Amino acid sequence: MLTKIREKAQGAFAWGILILICVPFALWGINNYLGTGTEAPIASVGDKDFYQRDVNNAYEQYSQNFQGMGIDEQALKAQALQKLIKDEVLLQYVHSEGLVVTDDEARDFIKSLPYFQVDGKFSDKQYKTLLGSQRISSGEFVSRVKNALIMEQFQHAIVDSSFATQYDVESFFKIQNQQRDVDYVVVPLQSMTEQPSPEEISSYYQQRQDSYQTPEQVSVEYVDLSLEDIAKKVVANDEKLKAFYEEQKDQFTTPERRKISHILFSVNDKATEKAALEKALKAKQELENKDFAVVAAEVSDDKLTAKKGGDLGLFNAGAMEKSFEDAASALKLGEVSNPVRSAFGYHLIKVTELVPGNVKPFESVKNDVAKAYQKAQAENAFYEAGEKLTELSYENPDNLQPVADALGLTVKKSALFTKEKGEGIASDEKIRSAAFSEEVLQGNNSAPVERGTESLAVVRLLEHKAAAKKDLNDVKQEIISALSKQKAYQLAAEKAREIKARLQAGESIQVVAAENKLELKTAKGLERGKNKLPEQLSDAIFKSAKPVGGKPSIFIAVLPSGEQAVVSLSKVTAGVMSESDKKQMDLAKKNIANAFGQAEFNEVLNSLQAEADVEVNTKPRAQ
Repeated sequence: MLTKIREKAQGAFAWGILILICVPFALWGINNYLGTGTEAPIASVGDKDFYQRDVNNAYEQYSQNFQGMGIDEQALKAQALQKLIKDEVLLQYVHSEGLVVTDDEARDFIKSLPYFQVDGKFSDKQYKTLLGSQRISSGEFVSRVKNALIMEQFQHAIVDSSFATQYDVESFFKIQNQQRDVDYVVVPLQSMTEQPSPEEISSYYQQRQDSYQTPEQVSVEYVDLSLEDIAKKVVANDEKLKAFYEEQKDQFTTPERRKISHILFSVNDKATEKAALEKALKAKQELENKDFAVVAAEVSDDKLTAKKGGDLGLFNAGAMEKSFEDAASALKLGEVSNPVRSAFGYHLIKVTELVPGNVKPFESVKNDVAKAYQKAQAENAFYEAGEKLTELSYENPDNLQPVADALGLTVKKSALFTKEKGEGIASDEKIRSAAFSEEVLQGNNSAPVERGTESLAVVRLLEHKAAAKKDLNDVKQEIISALSKQKAYQLAAEKAREIKARLQAGESIQVVAAENKLELKTAKGLERGKNKLPEQLSDAIFKSAKPVGGKPSIFIAVLPSGEQAVVSLSKVTAGVMSESDKKQMDLAKKNIANAFGQAEFNEVLNSLQAEADVEVNTKPRAQ
């Protein structure tokens, strides 16, 4: 729970910052190719106008957080628009208040971004290349970074100033660790034998025609840039392959397998060092006549390994001190070392298993070497081709042929597919999302779609089939089934309300359960998030009001199956802080304070928006 509070309290503007600085991977370069002369704004904040493309771009970024959740596209677009508005309101406010970020702060932030790093270090070449591919100047990008950091600075000024008292923390745990006692019965769904009338079937169909449609479908034409395809064109002669093999020989080497055992003579201080060494030398002599495992069991101070004859398992370089590793690495199979000093004391070391390392000869791995070489050589060409693909697909938004001609690709075609399912390239959710985007449905090329790390595709609409109404006869059985379930739900709900009324009137739940032939279930000491009840039932139990005046709280919870649970809450016991909770006291105070601060920040932001000059045009028209 504390972790969830922290997650909700942090990063409220993480998405907003990405939109503001327009990081290269968002691929928003298309803005530079679209005019605004005849387009009415969707929304305005002061002098700042937002157009349909701004909302589309924001939606594409925002919707990535909700992929696979089945959230309505229009609802997400509305949320994305509101996010743009809130961010702009805040940005204009912080500028009016004179908040600033220095060039050094912006520079340090940019250098920390992984997009501009190569081998963990900032690359000026990577920085300029990525910005250039998006048609963003360095000055413009730095300006966007500064805006984002100023907004974050203002947010932290509010959130970080909040605090939680001991009372707040104790109150949190009283609620979090609360226990509740309940009795409940579950009203099952009846099997319906009576068939709905033709009039009911027709009425149900007319009211829900949107639910009985063939899904919207599209087919696309596309170009697919693949690292593998580029690699196949790389010419590799034996000379180059052998040189590459030598550079990458570790990839074709089986490391040595060396298993070791030891006998330890501990050294605790200088006074015990001489005695430990003498014990080690004596044990070394005994090993001439006794088995190493026997001596280890008798005298080793490492009691854990002594039980296993001193076995330390496979030897891994870097796991022990250098003196120990040097000695272990130099021994032959079955050989025992002289006493070796480490921070723990003196060791006698023995190699019990030794399989020499093996380097696969070039000829045996030539095909693997060739593939690795081709791929390595193709990476730069793939990156450059990706930039060209992005550039040309934006410059020619209504045609893929120029892209294909310039890069030697073939324009391919897909079969029809839906938003949820497709074959071939359409089996990729990213491709389906791009194909059904407003941009593509309007006839434009999609933004380049990254398919893993080694493929980049651009799609454009080939055929669009709108959703179509199904004939009543084709869905009649579905409707009959739906109406039967609906009737069963209604009857169960009516019975549940009847039982609830009787319990609220003072009747015993035991008596009511017996009369209705329902199983009475009892659960005592239920804890929030630590019970095995259905989630809907557990949530209802912990959201319900406490019993008042010795009378239980009576309520109904609808289960996922449609069954109705009638619950009698008889007792609520305030929670107490456990020893584990006490250990998290500092974390609890911090996270609860963050939650308070975030709530306060949201109130400030809502207040700023209410006072700002904001206009939203839900039906923009061309001027």
